[in-house]
Amino acid sequence: MKKGLLIVVALMLTIGLAACGSKNTGESTNSQNSGSTNEAAALSGSLLATGSSALQPLVEQVSKKFMEDAKFAGITVQVQGGGSGTGLTQVSGGQADIGNSDIFAEEKFTDADADKAKELVDHQVAVVAMATVINKDVAVDNLTKQQLVDIFTGKVTNWKEVGGADEKITIVNRPSSSGTRKTFEKYALGTKSEDVQGSIQEDSSGTVKKLVSETPGAIGYLALSYLDDTVKTVKYEGVDPTEENIVTGTYPVWAYEHMYTKGEPSEIEKAFLDYITSDAVQNADVVELGYIPVGKMQVKRDVDGNITK
Repeated sequence: MKKGLLIVVALMLTIGLAACGSKNTGESTNSQNSGSTNEAAALSGSLLATGSSALQPLVEQVSKKFMEDAKFAGITVQVQGGGSGTGLTQVSGGQADIGNSDIFAEEKFTDADADKAKELVDHQVAVVAMATVINKDVAVDNLTKQQLVDIFTGKVTNWKEVGGADEKITIVNRPSSSGTRKTFEKYALGTKSEDVQGSIQEDSSGTVKKLVSETPGAIGYLALSYLDDTVKTVKYEGVDPTEENIVTGTYPVWAYEHMYTKGEPSEIEKAFLDYITSDAVQNADVVELGYIPVGKMQVKRDVDGNITK
């Protein structure tokens, strides 16, 4: 009897220990699996975004917030300017992860290079408008399309010819690789780069603003994100470059801000692109810096410049 009782007790102890061991093993396994999942979810690496100086202020501001977010602490984002042509060329050639551009890739890569455009994936992150700006001392408030064409092609060289004072016009232009320049030429002037004059050419929109503000009789053009009270904004055909006029298509000098990747974006590229197109960024940073969220546009524009509702 005593022997049987001892056997039963021994069996109960064995079962209890096995159960505890099984439980501890399960907790350990779950902990290990959880750790593996977290490691897999934590992205790390670096991104280089280059190109459009018109888009640069937005990408720079958003990249700082992105890197400060604990979810993306392992990702470093570097932002450089250089113009839309540079951004498209570098992302196509693999020197950059993201190419920032004010123009469609098809406008840069044509004819023999057309296949390069097909390799790139377009991510539209905002809309930007370009405004004609002049030195604050120039007494002109509005310019027609023809007057702008005459000024930028060198036919008109004095402000008195377009209703201003007797003062020489100094054109501050962007280089031919600039997406801002291509947008302005295409939608404000309707003319080709080779016809456009410019005694001063600058790679940076910030430098253009500085020169226009400091040079008597100067004229140039800037993305709305660069406008402040150091320069004077001019109406185009009597229309102000306001958000209301842009979203309805009444003001025609605007473009999408593109962030191109070569092929579908990698995990970290997608994380940043999703971040910049999130409602939080679109409704705050995009608006704050003078851009327009793509979702607000009441019209669409294709690569040929055609506008549809």
